[in-house]
Amino acid sequence: MSAAARTAPAAAPRGDGRIGLRAGLRHIGALVRRNALQIKQDPESMFDVLLMPVMFTLLFVYVFGGAISGKGNQDVYVNYVVPGLMAMMGLNIAMAVGTGINDDFRTGLMDRFRTLPIARSSVLVAKIVVEVGRMVIAIAILLGMGFLLGLEIKTSATGLFAAVGLSVLFGASLTWVFILLGLTMKTAQAVQGVAMLVLVPLQFGSSIFSPPSTMPGWLKTFTDYNPLSSLADAARALINGGPVAESVWMTLGWTAAITVVTAPLAVARFRRKT
Repeated sequence: MSAAARTAPAAAPRGDGRIGLRAGLRHIGALVRRNALQIKQDPESMFDVLLMPVMFTLLFVYVFGGAISGKGNQDVYVNYVVPGLMAMMGLNIAMAVGTGINDDFRTGLMDRFRTLPIARSSVLVAKIVVEVGRMVIAIAILLGMGFLLGLEIKTSATGLFAAVGLSVLFGASLTWVFILLGLTMKTAQAVQGVAMLVLVPLQFGSSIFSPPSTMPGWLKTFTDYNPLSSLADAARALINGGPVAESVWMTLGWTAAITVVTAPLAVARFRRKT
């Protein structure tokens, strides 16, 4: 064997086929740690997670609470809106992964990953793991604000944890949507612009802030089929009591459908770009 052949660096694998499960998990762990260290070095990237739950809770309780539940009855509205805001948190936090992956390609970070002997899928999975962690923190802060404003758990701690888990699971499915959007749009600004066109109708055309019974017929029809309404209704039932099965199964169905449709598209798009 020639000296050049002996000293040449090993070529990075071209696909995930040569990467075993154990190695893939190590790669995911290393990338999650890298992303966590980036957050530590740039604490401002956590402002949305830390401040958004506080701002939204105060804003909607004291702006909408009196109008919907009657003046002086904002504490009643807290138990209605906080479970709904859990659905909203996952949607807003998931949007960040789209702009982040778009920036990674634009700044050349993905070119570095391309040269490393790591599973390509580990890059996407690590981003989702980090975003899920951010969702958990945001929902914890939201619930803390809710308790300060009078939120009551009328079922059990198990129901509360089930509502949190369902919200995080649905939010994790949405990360695939925004990853696909980030891989498709040319700039992070375009990702944010398109995302807002999706976010605003889904959030305000839902049962998050007010009962659909107060809406006109055409909007109520949209609200009834809105996945955020299913999640908000499921979280309310798990926290406040009431029929649970239909809204929970609807949310799980939406979660599975969104993942099955968008995850393969996002992975295929990612592989073409890398």
